[in-house]
Amino acid sequence: MRQKQASYTQPRSRTQSTKRTARDKQVAGSHYKELGIQPWDVVDTWPLEQRIGYYRGGALKYIMRMGSKDASAQEIAKGIHCLEKPLEVIK
Repeated sequence: MRQKQASYTQPRSRTQSTKRTARDKQVAGSHYKELGIQPWDVVDTWPLEQRIGYYRGGALKYIMRMGSKDASAQEIAKGIHCLEKPLEVIK
């Protein structure tokens, strides 16, 4: 059975690598992707401990506000997206 692709991923081009990072996608909208420098690009210049703290805080924010701003499923997806970044950093 074919699984439905998550709504927060973007289609891959034929020339694009099959390995996607958290930076390569955005949950809901394109406001960060349209910036010349994304906020995560700046955060990635910080020391490791500070980066991980920032990503954890972002995930907490989305989980805590679940259902109060956007749909609950969208908030959860945003929180998961924030947790993908520190997972990449510690690997």
